[in-house]
Amino acid sequence: MENEFAEGVIPSNIPVVYSGVGKVNAAIATFKAILKFHPKLIVNFGTAGGIRPLHQELIQIGSVIQRDMVAEPLAPRGVVPFSNNPYELFSVNQGSRCATGDSFVIAHDQWLLQKEVDVVDMELFAIAQVAFENELDWISFKYVSDHANQDSAKQWSNKVDQGQHLFLTELQRYL
Repeated sequence: MENEFAEGVIPSNIPVVYSGVGKVNAAIATFKAILKFHPKLIVNFGTAGGIRPLHQELIQIGSVIQRDMVAEPLAPRGVVPFSNNPYELFSVNQGSRCATGDSFVIAHDQWLLQKEVDVVDMELFAIAQVAFENELDWISFKYVSDHANQDSAKQWSNKVDQGQHLFLTELQRYL
């Protein structure tokens, strides 16, 4: 979103695409961006809620799962039933595990701890899935803006724009 990352802070030859909130918007935006720009690598940046104590505010994501695909008893939570697509998608970089869902996490969820999830967001799985379907590599950096608890909305609102400078430092390695 524009309040997480300003478009004019990176070289003009690198397109910035804002997906909006949620998996559907992220999938549509990613697919349109692939058609328009023909990238070799998809780079994602956004905010995330912290599930585990993390020692830094900006983390690199190594894999992503879905936290709100619940089709039990047809398939375990996180798995799309009757699909051959992987339930976990991997970045070209090692890093933390993210769980994506179309809800803002404001309460403890034991499943997230059982799956060793570090952060939660609302877009990355869709972005990674579209990249996977198009045989593209992806990387992601998440700024931990809140603690995925009852105060998350306030914490996120206060910190939503504070991760950009940290991400720009990491992005320089890829430019």
